[in-house]
Amino acid sequence: MQLLRSLLLLVFAVSSLASAAQKISTQHSDEGPPLPNAGPLATVLVRTPLYVYADAHAERVAQVQAGREMVVAETNGPWMRVFANTDAPTENRSDAPMLGDNNRPVPVTGWMAAKNVLLASTSGGDEILMGQAAMLEALAADARGPRDAGQSARLLYLRLLEFYPHSELAAEAAWRAADIRWQFDKADIQQLPSAREKDAYLREQIDETEMRRILHTWPGTRQADLAAWDLLDNKICGSWQGDPRCPSKEAALYEAYATAHPKSPRVAEALYEAAYRMAVVHDMEVAAGEDKRAADALREVEGIRDFLGKNHPHSDYGARTAALVYALQHGIAIYGSDSE
Repeated sequence: MQLLRSLLLLVFAVSSLASAAQKISTQHSDEGPPLPNAGPLATVLVRTPLYVYADAHAERVAQVQAGREMVVAETNGPWMRVFANTDAPTENRSDAPMLGDNNRPVPVTGWMAAKNVLLASTSGGDEILMGQAAMLEALAADARGPRDAGQSARLLYLRLLEFYPHSELAAEAAWRAADIRWQFDKADIQQLPSAREKDAYLREQIDETEMRRILHTWPGTRQADLAAWDLLDNKICGSWQGDPRCPSKEAALYEAYATAHPKSPRVAEALYEAAYRMAVVHDMEVAAGEDKRAADALREVEGIRDFLGKNHPHSDYGARTAALVYALQHGIAIYGSDSE
């Protein structure tokens, strides 16, 4: 009897784990649980209150953030009843608990003003979503802008990608959504103590999933070039700690990027970043009494200056590299001192 009871408990435990795993597999990283397939997909262009019934004086159920996914259940004049995913924090799929998270908000239903809703079937909706997202992204850089402007912009870009996957704007929307998340995650990771570790593998890495999807889906495009640029963040040293191998390695990464992505809008910047790091190597080697290595570093900076002057003559990065060469040739410190 005891053996039978133990077997039943084991079967129950396995079934529970399987059920939990099934729930995890259906979660969306930005949206929470999936919505019911009861009507057309839609989103809102601005933060919009959700009411118990079709009246602005009714009790509010929730606030729906711009870009959140919704399903329209019915329409009543200037009102729509919707199922909507409410404000759930963005998270990486790799961060999800093994057995799920009971605190994730579930879709809610209620009435909202139809004027704020954009249906997935709207003709030209991709351009509208791009424009609204771009405006919010610009506001995110303004200290006076809404606190959730950046996240709302990301969600609107994701809706464009979902509603209009074949749009000419899809690649740009995918890149912008991925970059907003990348910058948020990067800022968070830079606050951790491990961010100052010299070796990249010793600190937390930014999730590369969305960037690598762009490289796979739109290879050879401007958006792929920009995604590859962001991916460099996971490879550079947290702190050089006076070791010339760190800036030397980073210089090689930036030069390799410029070679692999010659049409990228980041080429001139990448070469300047390489030149700056070799200037740092020069100063480190001078301090260590390694005159030959210092001279080799100077020649590399001069070579980058000449290349930028010829191929990017009107770029600030060319002028900045020329200033680096001048400083090195005249003994002006690049690394370790802001002034003499």
